[in-house]
Amino acid sequence: LKLDQRKELRMLLLTIRRGTILLVMLFGYLYFHYIGEKFTLVSIGLISFAAVAQFAPAIIGGIFWKEGSRNGALAGLVAGFLLWSYTLPFPALIGAGWLPEHILSEGPMGIALLRPQQLFGLGGFSPITHGLFWSLLINSTLYVLVSLFSRRSGIEHTQASLFVDVYKFSGGMELSNIWRGRAVPLELHQLLRRFLGKRKADEAFTQYARIHHIDWRKDLEAGGDFVNYVERLLAGAVGAATARVMIASVVKEEPLSLPEVMQILDETQQVLAYSRALEQKSEELEKATEDLKEANLRLQELDRLKDDFVSTVTHELRTPLTSVRAFSEILYDNPDMDLGQRQHFLGIIIKESERLTRLINQLLDLQKIESDTMEWKISPVDVGEVIQDAINATSQLMLEKDIHLKLELPEGTQIVNGDRDQLIQVMLNLISNAIKFATDQNGVIIVRLLKNDGFVQIDVEDNGIGIDPEHQEVIFEKFRQVENPVSGRPGGSGLGLAITRRIVEYHQGRIWVESAPGSGAKFSFTLKATEKTAPAGTNTVVEK
Repeated sequence: LKLDQRKELRMLLLTIRRGTILLVMLFGYLYFHYIGEKFTLVSIGLISFAAVAQFAPAIIGGIFWKEGSRNGALAGLVAGFLLWSYTLPFPALIGAGWLPEHILSEGPMGIALLRPQQLFGLGGFSPITHGLFWSLLINSTLYVLVSLFSRRSGIEHTQASLFVDVYKFSGGMELSNIWRGRAVPLELHQLLRRFLGKRKADEAFTQYARIHHIDWRKDLEAGGDFVNYVERLLAGAVGAATARVMIASVVKEEPLSLPEVMQILDETQQVLAYSRALEQKSEELEKATEDLKEANLRLQELDRLKDDFVSTVTHELRTPLTSVRAFSEILYDNPDMDLGQRQHFLGIIIKESERLTRLINQLLDLQKIESDTMEWKISPVDVGEVIQDAINATSQLMLEKDIHLKLELPEGTQIVNGDRDQLIQVMLNLISNAIKFATDQNGVIIVRLLKNDGFVQIDVEDNGIGIDPEHQEVIFEKFRQVENPVSGRPGGSGLGLAITRRIVEYHQGRIWVESAPGSGAKFSFTLKATEKTAPAGTNTVVEK
């Protein structure tokens, strides 16, 4: 054929392929004409599928098993096809009359264990199942055993890693990174020109040289990337398998030396370390971003609360100031007003002034507590007396709203170390809240004192509107309020419960609320009892 003198081999290769196809068709026709007439088309197809199945062990092993070798695959394929030929096409020749029939029943040379359709005495199966079983069994067994007990070359190790760990070598880890060999660019160009033509080969090499800044006409060696590039171009014209063979004819592959392996491992380790560092930085940035988002949301919430607080405090200050000014002007403009009316207006002025005083005191107290400048007057305090003082201070409010008070106190004296005035303020805040939200008709407030494991517990319970579960924790924060069911806007400044919690926590206690919408609310807090606490007896219930 004078292949070395041909400038282009593409047409020759196509001619050879077409001739091969014709030969396969011819052999198929001859088989069908002389042998296949005695068998169904399905049987012939199954025999063909059994032949194709012989490639399965080598293909599957090559994809999933790194220990597979070239010698193992060849040994398995040869043995598998020999057994396939003996157990399937060979009996077909006997059935067509080309060979004696006694071979099927007695075996060759009278050896019963070698009967083609009952090999080694295994019977009871269809011929296809029998032949497929033995051929694949011996094929797979030899593939595994020869691979395990034969020595593999460095190229085989490389190829096994590329196929089994295919996802590890995608992207930045190309075949060229672990390929070593010698190839001359001019020889690669000559090879490519034979199959693609001179013009296409020149265009492909010129484009590659421009991108990678090389001079392929002068370079003496081509790198792995260059070889892969040429192989891909050939594969598009003649197929991947043929392209691989053609490249192997001009490229001398060399196994990796130990220094080269160590260099590749070092580079891989550096890439992995860099990748881990980037991943860690990315996680840190994501966490910082989430923290910034949370901080931003918190700042927005605080800004909204500040605006609400300013609005609420402005309203709370403006309302009593307006009342004081209005009634003062009435008294000033009407000096002859009768005494009863004058006393009534003066009472309103005094009441609104007290309201202003309470609001200002709350603001001052909260500022002192948060800045740790509050002057605490710690002394033994009778909790029962604190409760009684708070009830007496709010009795008029309960009378005006027709609220029934139920007081449950244990016998004896319950003593705690604390600031009496501040503890009274806690009770005033809780009872005032209970009065505010108790029902207008048949309102009930229960104040209960309990002794429990070195602590005293005070409960203030009402039968009002209750508190939603999502609000039960935030109501103890500054400027947070529960909406009034009648007016729709919060009642008060939103500082009472915030101050209450800080006072209780300063006394090493805890405060919480138990409530459900429509079922009232029970505020409870604990204080550490002293050793002077009198023994508890039967609870005394006082109703007012």
